[in-house]
Amino acid sequence: MSNDNNKKPGFKFSPWYIFLSVLALFFIIQVASSGVDLSNPKPTTISKFNQLLDSSQVDKVVVFNGKTAEIFLKKEVLSDKKYDAVNKDVLGKINEKGPHYLLENIGNEELFQKKLVEASDKGLITNYDFKSSGDWTEIFLSFLPILVLVGLWIFMMRRMSGGGAGGGGSQIFSIGKSKAKLFDEKTDVKTTFANVAGLEGAKEEVQEIVEFLKTPEKYTSLGGKIPKGALLVGPPGTGKTLLAKAVAGEAKVPFFSLSGSDFVEMFVGVGASRVRDLFKQAKEKSPSIIFIDEIDAVGRARGKSNMSGGNDERENTLNQLLTEMDGFGTNTNVIVIAATNRADVLDKALLRAGRFDRQIYVDLPDIRERKEIFEVHLKPLKKAEGLDTEFLAKQTPGFSGADIANVCNEAALIAARNNKKAVDKQDFLDAVDRIIGGLEKKNKIITKEEKRAIAVHEAGHATVSWMLEHAAPLIKVTIVPRGQSLGAAWYLPEERQIVRPEQMLDEMCATMGGRAAEKVMFNNISTGALSDLEKVTKQARAMVTIYGLNEKLGNITYYDSSGQNDYNFSKPYSEDTARVIDSEISILIEGQYQRAIKLLEENKDKLNQLADILIEKEVIFKDDLETIFGHRNFKPVDEISTPTNEDIA
Repeated sequence: MSNDNNKKPGFKFSPWYIFLSVLALFFIIQVASSGVDLSNPKPTTISKFNQLLDSSQVDKVVVFNGKTAEIFLKKEVLSDKKYDAVNKDVLGKINEKGPHYLLENIGNEELFQKKLVEASDKGLITNYDFKSSGDWTEIFLSFLPILVLVGLWIFMMRRMSGGGAGGGGSQIFSIGKSKAKLFDEKTDVKTTFANVAGLEGAKEEVQEIVEFLKTPEKYTSLGGKIPKGALLVGPPGTGKTLLAKAVAGEAKVPFFSLSGSDFVEMFVGVGASRVRDLFKQAKEKSPSIIFIDEIDAVGRARGKSNMSGGNDERENTLNQLLTEMDGFGTNTNVIVIAATNRADVLDKALLRAGRFDRQIYVDLPDIRERKEIFEVHLKPLKKAEGLDTEFLAKQTPGFSGADIANVCNEAALIAARNNKKAVDKQDFLDAVDRIIGGLEKKNKIITKEEKRAIAVHEAGHATVSWMLEHAAPLIKVTIVPRGQSLGAAWYLPEERQIVRPEQMLDEMCATMGGRAAEKVMFNNISTGALSDLEKVTKQARAMVTIYGLNEKLGNITYYDSSGQNDYNFSKPYSEDTARVIDSEISILIEGQYQRAIKLLEENKDKLNQLADILIEKEVIFKDDLETIFGHRNFKPVDEISTPTNEDIA
């Protein structure tokens, strides 16, 4: 450990010391002036006092503020046993000095004084005294508001100076300070590019930025200029923030990290002030990197109308961000890295060259990248020998890096729950089922009729998908309830880059196989096809309105990649076209529904046989399908499975 760390912090003066000292001084003065009074005077009445006074038992009377009186008895009187109660203090010792009685209300002050004068003239009392002040409690209470105001003033002045353990950003008068967290070469950031599996293209782009900051002469010697910004775009969980953490670990330069929402505040002008302060700090520590996560919170496109206010706080913050990114020169060596999964809503001025020079798309990992991600997340786990990471990668198509991390963690929990010493293949399969399908509910009460309907529904999916060339065949079917679903089917989809119309139609037909099976077996339908209908409706609408795969509408799309149509009150097509779209969607869905019914009627016996096996076993696999239907005559696809739940509404 360095010597700097061993140094003890010196005394630091605080204005609060003055405030506390004033309070302590008041208490000291009160105690010093009044002494330590341990007497325990007993309350008495005016009549009792008159009896004591007339019988010459009172030694002294002290009147305070013309209201209360302390009565001191003579020493020879205290020897009487009837005064034992008043002859002891709070500690139980002899109270010789007094006072012994307390008269809380003397009545008329002039009459009371006259009575004491007459008693003194007669020799009934030794001494008496009147004190107009002496209640330090009242004095303290009278000064208390002033002391409170002084304390508040010191408190506010201290906050204005930006002091306090909470830092500048947490103080009310330092609210315009940046909330960015600083990572530098002294900060222990363990994440490096070695911890980022897959994302080869994105890593190469970001790594070049890091290299530019480390050795800028390598690029400037050829006339190159440092890029001002890089925008990481991609679906949630694909590793955008992880990539930024790796940059912080690799760069060895000051790294300012914050979220887009950190700029947003209820006070006017705070967001712009924080942007200015952030870039000021970054320039002072250049070369440096600024990372803004979820930049869409502040970088959303500015509206052209004044419906939300043309001068609102978010737009002011965005304007300041645009100015700062375009304002600092190339020699300041400050790079901005931002991440978002909503690039379509960002302002165009933010995306232009000179601000974010590079837009790096971080896509969902393919099978090779998923294998690398599994290998990273499997390192801390106690794995069973011979665990095949390639098999795990095939079982998780469409999974993001965050999903794979969740699968590994869930598999470890399942293994621990079953008292295993290592995590094996079955634990990972159960983890995938648990994450996508939900928790099994084997104790859910289902009648025989409902169970038969569910089995027929799932058997219909299996049968139709097995019979169609382009439909993904099922590898596993279950009627054990999971989550909100009463049945689930695990498909074997191909990871396609482009999809042809016949492939989409076969998938729609297989999806409608569940409702078609109910129609064929019971001549009736149920609400069990809710998720099926939702899926095929989306597919049919996409074919007609997005991909231009409908002959009647032709090669036209109503898809807006910028996302601006989402805020329009009108559709990008006429009412007549809307009716055509609705008609074509209905024709597509009904056509595939009738196609599924025809296939199932031709294989009704096999459908019934498959449903019986499903009722008996509750879970069937690919081998059971091959036993009933035989091998598929189509070109086999890689066995990559992902569950698709069939909701029973």
